[in-house]
Amino acid sequence: MMYISNLISEVLLLSTVHLVQLPVVAGRKWSGLGTTPNLEAIVIGRCNDYIETVNPSVGKKNCSAIWIAFKSAFVSKDPCSVLPSDYELYTNLTLHDIPADKSLFWENNKQLVHRYSDRTKRYMPLGDTLMGWLADNLYFCGSTTDPGIDYDSCPVMAECEHNAEESFWRMASVTYAKHSFGDIQIMLNGSTPGGAFPVPSFLADYEIPNFQRDKVSNINIWVMDEIGGINVDSCGENSTAVLESILTSRHFPYKCYNNYRPVRILQCVDIPDHPECATNNRCGDFTSWMTMISAWLTLLLIMEIAFIN
Repeated sequence: MMYISNLISEVLLLSTVHLVQLPVVAGRKWSGLGTTPNLEAIVIGRCNDYIETVNPSVGKKNCSAIWIAFKSAFVSKDPCSVLPSDYELYTNLTLHDIPADKSLFWENNKQLVHRYSDRTKRYMPLGDTLMGWLADNLYFCGSTTDPGIDYDSCPVMAECEHNAEESFWRMASVTYAKHSFGDIQIMLNGSTPGGAFPVPSFLADYEIPNFQRDKVSNINIWVMDEIGGINVDSCGENSTAVLESILTSRHFPYKCYNNYRPVRILQCVDIPDHPECATNNRCGDFTSWMTMISAWLTLLLIMEIAFIN
């Protein structure tokens, strides 16, 4: 409990350096989407799916208690007065170990990250932990009037800082960062117009500051350009250089890769005929790689037939 208390203090301290909370106006309609319908069924269903099929290694969890802890953080509350600390019980109930070398942080490439992580099979980004899995891509906020949940609209960051979703992901980000160890991966989008490493951001403000020097052995930065996209950022340049300087100042060893080959190959699966996939200087000769794999599979098939005969 001492750990969670310290974690909450750090999140609240960080919260004060960002946007100033706007005054709440009675009856105001927010610009964000309203709470996702059937939220309870979705959260409990996801919880059971996670512990039974996605990642059974976390052991048994009380999904009903987790739902109650989750909704208690924001239901029947002012939608602009939800703090990270309100998710303390939820954090305790969903917490589990993150395997060594499997943490994957990111900015501006969520879809690619989750395709590559493959539901915890390769890596375990925040959205693939139980804590993040249950709330990923959902909208939620409370209301001081019945039924205690606003299904019409929810506030966004520009309207009020301490909204239910922002506070949730702040708490989750800090917790995830503190529990990551071994080699850590950071995937950035090198085609983002504003730069691959945005500041402020969850990565810059809540995750990197909570990396543990005694637990992290190395940080691998993957700067991935979009297929056919512009090359805004690369290792040692622009905002990526800012990230590298931050890691250096915090005494974290790191390596940086432009268009990390395994991820680049995944990007090319859907558009293999694109020129950047056929022969990409930053990725290597994709065609030659596929030829090598084809020959290897053919050899295995010949060996299997010979063994049968």
